[in-house]
Amino acid sequence: MQKLLTATALTAVLSSSAFAEGHAITEFNIGILGGENAQDRMTSNECFRVAVEGALGVPVKLFTPADYDGVIQGLLGGTIDYAWLGASAYAKVYLTDPEAVELKLTKQNVDGSTGYFSIGFTRNDTGITDMDGAKGKVFAFADPNSTSGFLVPGAELTAKYGKLEEYFAEVKMSGGHEQTIIGVANGDFDAGVSWADGLGNWEDGYTSGAFRKAADAGLVDMSNLVEIWRSAMIPEGPLVVRKALPQDVKDKVTQLTADLWETDPTCAAALAAGEAKDFIPVEHSAYEGILAARKLQEGM
Repeated sequence: MQKLLTATALTAVLSSSAFAEGHAITEFNIGILGGENAQDRMTSNECFRVAVEGALGVPVKLFTPADYDGVIQGLLGGTIDYAWLGASAYAKVYLTDPEAVELKLTKQNVDGSTGYFSIGFTRNDTGITDMDGAKGKVFAFADPNSTSGFLVPGAELTAKYGKLEEYFAEVKMSGGHEQTIIGVANGDFDAGVSWADGLGNWEDGYTSGAFRKAADAGLVDMSNLVEIWRSAMIPEGPLVVRKALPQDVKDKVTQLTADLWETDPTCAAALAAGEAKDFIPVEHSAYEGILAARKLQEGM
């Protein structure tokens, strides 16, 4: 005969992080989207992990899935509690389960804007000076769930040039923004797209974004690359927290992040992929255009 749970055992079950909303957590998991190699993602976010662990008083782990969908599925399945998503990744989460996460914050750039760009680029020795010149070349996107690495540039370029598989000699998914940047720099792709705030100087990789992280890490020399195209401004992706978590947990991690530029600007810059002004509140309405584009992409 199966034994009844003792009071102690029942309490342990009820307090586990896998149980329902309103009960204490025993761990907290932060998901980090792809875009650079896993070790660099872990290193960049370690200071934030330590800060969250101190605020929540439970072990905090970083998860760096190989692709964007790993973080998306983690949030949907309850194995990831907090993540900074791109707008397209948020759209996929919301369209799958609108009750899975709560929007909390987004990045505010140094000029006060809350957007960024998909930047088309190539090496400066290819002779390609614009996207017209990239016709018949090997072109790289980042990930099917990336906003700036696929959804937005894919839609804008298709609208202008038609079916991209016919316009370019070959269309490839590099696996992430860092992989695209290094791949173009090494000649694996003729051109590609990645993301930046578009502020500051190209030779620095702009003020924040994937180019800045790659340049700061010494992975590329920006003087060997050239910008050939820029998308319309994209709404900066949201920091989201799993909705089923206890309210005090959601409040603590949100407040810690909102205060990060004041309490630890070095850590904030690591989290933000470069210099920024702040992390500020964001509403669902900021992503309505991206949601519409995502629905079209998925034939919904």
